[in-house]
Amino acid sequence: MDWSVVVMGCLLVLLGFGGRRWGQAKIRKGASPRQGVRMYLFLLLIGLGMIVGKSPHLVGAPFAVVMTADSLSLVLVVAAALVLVVSAKRQVGSGPSAE
Repeated sequence: MDWSVVVMGCLLVLLGFGGRRWGQAKIRKGASPRQGVRMYLFLLLIGLGMIVGKSPHLVGAPFAVVMTADSLSLVLVVAAALVLVVSAKRQVGSGPSAE
């Protein structure tokens, strides 16, 4: 069960990198450069948080390493939440004006 979390984190990281690559290809074809960028960053940060949070415990690392990895995982998840909030604010702010 624990390895499935690491595998899911790896899939999210790959999805984030693949989405970023796909977005860059769309920009070359003339799309807006800001369209959807933060969602790929969100997936990347969540995936990294999952990998960093579970991997040290699974390989039997010392307690200090596991606690450091847990703290880093928390920082990554908070950063992902901030990215999501900023993205949602910009999405709402870029809608049609109600004047």
